[in-house]
Amino acid sequence: MRIRTLALAALAGGACLALAAAPAQAAAAHSAHQLAPRSSHAAAKPAVTGSGNLAYGGGPVVTSPTVYIVYWGSQWGTGTTPTSDPSGEAALQLSFFQHAYGSGDTYFTSQTQYCQGVATGTTQCGTSGTHVGHPSANPVGGTWLDSSAKAPSRPSNSQLAAEAVKAASHFGVSGDNVQIIVDSPHGVVPSGFKTQYCAWHDVTTTSTGANLPYTNMPYITDAGASCGSGFVAATNGVNSTDEGITIVGGHEYAETLTDPEAGNGWLDSTGYETGDKCAWISSGQGASTVISLNGSYYAVQSLWSNNYGGGAGNCVTYYASSTNQH
Repeated sequence: MRIRTLALAALAGGACLALAAAPAQAAAAHSAHQLAPRSSHAAAKPAVTGSGNLAYGGGPVVTSPTVYIVYWGSQWGTGTTPTSDPSGEAALQLSFFQHAYGSGDTYFTSQTQYCQGVATGTTQCGTSGTHVGHPSANPVGGTWLDSSAKAPSRPSNSQLAAEAVKAASHFGVSGDNVQIIVDSPHGVVPSGFKTQYCAWHDVTTTSTGANLPYTNMPYITDAGASCGSGFVAATNGVNSTDEGITIVGGHEYAETLTDPEAGNGWLDSTGYETGDKCAWISSGQGASTVISLNGSYYAVQSLWSNNYGGGAGNCVTYYASSTNQH
């Protein structure tokens, strides 16, 4: 399975916070797209990565997004919500996704231009096909603190996938419209975290054989500046130390929307996904920034828009329509 990192190596198939394709890793029959750490890149990256617009690969997109979060391990605490969370990651992450809906979200709306059910190689859906969905209300379907055992100190890809399947069973969900986010606690370092990636998304299968998109979300602030801490000028009450939590989270969510099976959705000719092309941009068009989602403020990176500039394509953080975006 190829893992994409958004910063360290070179993107080959997964989504992470870094801007490069990560080395191949054996974990499953699918490509895990990772976001590499920015420590592997120049401190200031003023331009996009990859080549050309995203093209449709023939697979599904997420038409009705629902997010489920599992806090993996008794290190989070033993109640129903995390109590051992020194950076407050769980609350910030949950708030971010709970605000990603309706007319008050003009960030993830850029991804609704992408679709399924059109010819492979399509770059402009227009009104054709079935498009990526945009929730009209809070898209978080549930959270669960799985304190049945401690999370491994260095979990493998297969252990992360197994926890995603366990969470899906707990929530009673499966399918390409579901995103299971596996949150590791402070001090746990999934294999490759900090050195190869900040986070990644992939797809596994449930016990019934149904697809299950999921995200490996380590404890992002443990990686400091390499995974987004202090990356943008903090405004509107955003804590600069915590910026990576939503920068990385937004990256992985957008890539799950457009490529839930991690390799057959919307990618450019070099294998980069919508977040990969725009990761760690620090100035100019597509620079990471603080945005408002339904009146609350979060740090985010930009996402790729094929129809920007009449079809030329570029990275954007605001999308009201194909002719009103920046």
